[in-house]
Amino acid sequence: MRIDKYLWAVRYYKTRSLATTACKKGHIKVNGATVKPSREVYPQDQIEVRKDQINYSLKINDLPPNRVGAKLVDIYRVDTTPKDAFEAQELLKYAKDYYRKKGTGRPTKKDRRDIEDYKDDNDDFDVDLD
Repeated sequence: MRIDKYLWAVRYYKTRSLATTACKKGHIKVNGATVKPSREVYPQDQIEVRKDQINYSLKINDLPPNRVGAKLVDIYRVDTTPKDAFEAQELLKYAKDYYRKKGTGRPTKKDRRDIEDYKDDNDDFDVDLD
């Protein structure tokens, strides 16, 4: 089975096109070597997938006949991704939270438009007391 089809079948990518693109960009390695999308994979191969800034490691148990349901994925592969990779993702998430929080700092373009809309709405209700 082709590597792009395998990654699609075990639900690492939503479409085969995405899996093919990842192979072309060098995000997929089989047994330590970067591969093309047409590379054949076999049981017992080690695959490394770089996706969402996480390096997933998996070992092929068997080749699925077609795309399988999420509950059946573990029959066809063993996920050997170290827990440190997921912890690094959590730290990255916290680092992004460090930056501008909603409602603080200089207004964004959307904030400015909302303020102008609010001012325009309130101008209709001004009463002249003369």
